[in-house]
Amino acid sequence: MTRLTYDEAGVSIEAGDALVERIKPLAAATRTPLVMADVGGFAGLCRLPAMREPVLVAGCDGVGTKLHIAEETGRHDSIGIDLVAMCVNDIATVGAQPLFFLDYYATGKLQVEQATSVVAGIARACKESGCALLGGETAEMPGFFPEGRYELAGFAVGVVERSAILDGKAARAGDVLIGVASQGLHSNGFSLARKALLDKGGLSLDSKPEECGGRSLGEVLLDPTRLYVRTTQLALESGGVHALCHITGGGLPGNLPRVLPKHLGVELLSASWPRPPIFDLIARVGEIDESEMLKVFNLGIGFVIVAAKEQSTTICTRLEAEGLPSWVIGQVVEADSAEDSRVRIVEG
Repeated sequence: MTRLTYDEAGVSIEAGDALVERIKPLAAATRTPLVMADVGGFAGLCRLPAMREPVLVAGCDGVGTKLHIAEETGRHDSIGIDLVAMCVNDIATVGAQPLFFLDYYATGKLQVEQATSVVAGIARACKESGCALLGGETAEMPGFFPEGRYELAGFAVGVVERSAILDGKAARAGDVLIGVASQGLHSNGFSLARKALLDKGGLSLDSKPEECGGRSLGEVLLDPTRLYVRTTQLALESGGVHALCHITGGGLPGNLPRVLPKHLGVELLSASWPRPPIFDLIARVGEIDESEMLKVFNLGIGFVIVAAKEQSTTICTRLEAEGLPSWVIGQVVEADSAEDSRVRIVEG
């Protein structure tokens, strides 16, 4: 009688072990002095830095249907950067420094090369953000995912001194909004982008429309989410920062009110920053209204610093010196309770 094996059920223990061996040096390269154990155990260990009153800050996210672009192009080297960025950028908004990162990778049949490429991107982003890749989970789930399909989730934990937490309460009318450039779509709005570009527009990921500047559409769409941990550090060192905002799903109108007291709103200057051409392409071929574009995409602004007006020049100068383009894109105003929205778009 032939005995059934786990491998015949669709799960390869050998492939999983091979992946772990590939991951170990990638994770080791992200190790910080606070890490107390190597990858491979049941749990990761990390000490807290010396602080008077440390507060842990946690965030969890994924990369959404951008995964379809990675799968269809066969390029998986940057999607891990997206995963880390979506998590660490969120926890940076309260002034926290990331401590460590955990990832979850699930697929129908484990492809070691593909998974290694994904984790290499995760490790690269962790190192750039100053946090350790402390561990994670790889799940092989035959029959659950179509062939070649995988899912990613990430979990970041950071720390901030309690007295230094940014909660937006210091914001006041007259503060300026400093917008920091995004790197394309980041990891939001891909369901609409794919519908507009590939379905309605009839474009292929290999096509090179004028708006892509000589690159393929797939390459432009896979531009990784920018990491803003260094951005927040530079801004906080400059002083006068009252709130920080990561521009994700919901765009500028949906995210800015989340970091401000309810009695405050914002005025955005519509022409105060250059819009990456990819957004013009999406709007044109998809015939999408400007209001919908604002609601779904970052439109070129991936992070916003709310700061005292007198500090704005110093902050922008420091960011530019680090290769981070930034612009004053508006100001904080008193909110009118009679208005439906706390975000107003004005010409300028």
